[in-house]
Amino acid sequence: MSLAATASRIPPQALLRWSVAVAVATIILKGLAWWLTGSVGLLSDAMESFVNLAGALFALLMVKIALRPADDDHPYGHHKAEYFSAGFEGLLIMVAAAGILWAALLRLQDPQPLQQVGTGLALSVVSSALNGGLAWLMFQSGRAHRSMALEGDARHLMTDVWTSVGVVVGIGLVMATDWLWLDPVVGILVALNILREGVHLVWRSSEGLMDRALEVEVIAEIEKTLAQFEHHTIRFDHVSTRRSGKRRFVDLHMHMPANWTLGRAAAVRGSVEQALMSAVPGLRATIQLLPTDVEAHFDDEKDLI
Repeated sequence: MSLAATASRIPPQALLRWSVAVAVATIILKGLAWWLTGSVGLLSDAMESFVNLAGALFALLMVKIALRPADDDHPYGHHKAEYFSAGFEGLLIMVAAAGILWAALLRLQDPQPLQQVGTGLALSVVSSALNGGLAWLMFQSGRAHRSMALEGDARHLMTDVWTSVGVVVGIGLVMATDWLWLDPVVGILVALNILREGVHLVWRSSEGLMDRALEVEVIAEIEKTLAQFEHHTIRFDHVSTRRSGKRRFVDLHMHMPANWTLGRAAAVRGSVEQALMSAVPGLRATIQLLPTDVEAHFDDEKDLI
C-alpha cells in the first residue's frame, strides 16, 4: 500500500489531535527563534502558530459535532459543522495577518539588527518541517474523507510553511546585504500572503454553507449511471445536486408509463438508487416517480416568492 493510501486512512480526529500537538511544538520553537534573533519575520511566523493552535482546537470540536447522527432537529445530520471550522480558521488567519502587518510596519520605521541568526533559522526550519509533513497527511485524509475541516487546517499549515520559507529567505537577504529594512518588508509580504489564504478559506466555507452543486466529475458519473436506465418508457429530468459537508445529495424525477404497477415502479426506482449510491460513495438519492405524460413545474412565479 502506498504512503498516500495509508495516510488517507487516518481518521480526521486523530490528525487534528496531532495538529494541536504540532501547533504547541511550533509555538515553542518559533517563539524561541524570535526571542534569539529579534526578527519581526520570525515574530510573524510565531504569531501564526498561535492561530494554528486555535484553529486546530476548533476544527477538532467541529469534526466531533459533524459525526453526530441525525436527530429530530437535524434530520439531515450535522455535516455542515465542518464548514464553520474552515470559516473560523479563515477569520483567524486574517486576524493574524493584521497583527503581523502592524508589527512589521512598526519595525519598518525603526529597523533593528538581528542576533543569533543561525540558531533561530534552524529552529524555524524544524518547525516548518513538522507543519509540512502534517499538512501533507491532512490533505490525503481530507480528500479521502471529504472533510472541509481537515482541508482548511491543511491549507492553514501550508500557509505557515510558505511563511517560514519567506522569512528564512528574508533573513538570509538581510545577512547578505545588511539591509535591515528587508526583515519588516518580508513580514509585510508574508502577512499579505496569509491574508489571501484567509479570504480563500472564508469563501470556500460560505460556498459550502450555501449548498453548492457537486463537483463536475461527480455530476458526470451520475449522468452516466442514469443513462444506463434510460429507455423509451423511462426518462429522467429535474436533476439537482448539492453538498453538505462530506454528504452528497441528488434529487431527480423519474418518468415511467402510468399503467405500471406501484410494485414494478418501486423496483425500478430501487435499482436506480442503488446504482447511483454505488457509483458515487456517500451519495443520497431522492427520486420522485411521475407518469410519462406528467411534468413538474418549478418555474411558476408563485414558487419563486
